[in-house]
Amino acid sequence: MTEATDDLLDPIMAALHAHPAGIGEYALLQHLRQQGCSALPSAPLSDTLNLFRCHFLLFNALYRLRERLCEQRAGWLEIHTLNIRLLPYQAGTVALCAHDPLRAYYLDMGQLQATGTAEVDALLQSFWRGLQGGEERQAALALFELADAAEPLTAQRIKHRYRQLVSQHHPDRGGSTSRLQAINQAMDILERYYR
Repeated sequence: MTEATDDLLDPIMAALHAHPAGIGEYALLQHLRQQGCSALPSAPLSDTLNLFRCHFLLFNALYRLRERLCEQRAGWLEIHTLNIRLLPYQAGTVALCAHDPLRAYYLDMGQLQATGTAEVDALLQSFWRGLQGGEERQAALALFELADAAEPLTAQRIKHRYRQLVSQHHPDRGGSTSRLQAINQAMDILERYYR
């Protein structure tokens, strides 16, 4: 499979030279597909498993290209989903990235073969949960005892529960300062998600 991504290296270099300020991953994938790169699956990118496979193959090629450029002292490849950019070679750059877990992941083609639809769906769900507050939001809701609420959560309901907890745990009424601080911090978190 590594040989298949060899076909991506030259078209990637051409695209990077055409975009000296950098190019986003999705735009680069679209460009490579328009160029007819046979190394990328041709199924629609709206299919999440196909999108993951294209992403993985592209990043495998990018990390391999970075190594080739460094070996030749021809440049440094900045790799990020939002901006992939070719930079001039600087001595010592490789030493700064001695252990890169993402590099190890994308260079292991077994990861691609082991990832099916269920794993891609789980990755996407984890991403969206994180984007929507995930653990931080859930912890705040748990503190307010609203994590498993049957009714829909509204800003008004959360404020009402906040006032109840403040009244119950205020130091002037025998509560603890640390508990009150935790309640205030949880309210700050929840206000970001429920306005």
